[in-house]
Amino acid sequence: MIKLIKQASFVLIASTLLLSTGCAYQKPMETTPSNTDEPTVNKAIKGEILKVNRAKKRMEVSNDMSANVTRQISLEQTITSLATQMMQNKKFNSFKPVLITSFVRLDNFKKTTEFGRIIGESLINELSNRNFNVIEFRGQLAVSINAQGEYYISRNIKKLKDKIENTYVVVGTYSRQFEKVMLNARVIDNESGRIISSARATYLHGLRNDCVLFKDCKPARKISIVKE
Repeated sequence: MIKLIKQASFVLIASTLLLSTGCAYQKPMETTPSNTDEPTVNKAIKGEILKVNRAKKRMEVSNDMSANVTRQISLEQTITSLATQMMQNKKFNSFKPVLITSFVRLDNFKKTTEFGRIIGESLINELSNRNFNVIEFRGQLAVSINAQGEYYISRNIKKLKDKIENTYVVVGTYSRQFEKVMLNARVIDNESGRIISSARATYLHGLRNDCVLFKDCKPARKISIVKE
């Protein structure tokens, strides 16, 4: 009993000393995060939001371009689309002569088809009507005549000029895809290799087998008839 009284007295004395000296236990003050970084954080967020909005606007323009310009359902519209884009995408105006070549296969730059030649021939008309200084480099040194007609343009190297003055050259490729053909064209400075203008278009022909368009269908299967 005496022992318990002594312990209680010791606790009472210790508590009294702590209170008198101001060393009583105090709950730590809760700290709050500093607000000094908030302006920087808000500025960064606003910058990212601005980037997103700009990207959204560009995508809207791109989708509109795809729906109304680059994707066409006829070959004539596709050719017009290429010419229009090359006209508006010119880096600068120039009256330098332009020669136009046949479009080639994307997987083989040395092969073309009637399709590729049609694109090239049609662009001669489209670009010349849009103030490109188009020249016909296949002109012979003389007009040749035979019983069938009179001729001036030729693909016979021996009948053409050896050299052509410094020019721009229109080149293009096409790639056959399922139910469509993708075309890319560019105007190149023959001297520096610089791209002066470019265009792309997709011809949506809708054919499951485009061999008719490119005239490379496999021959019909033949059945041999033999005597039994």
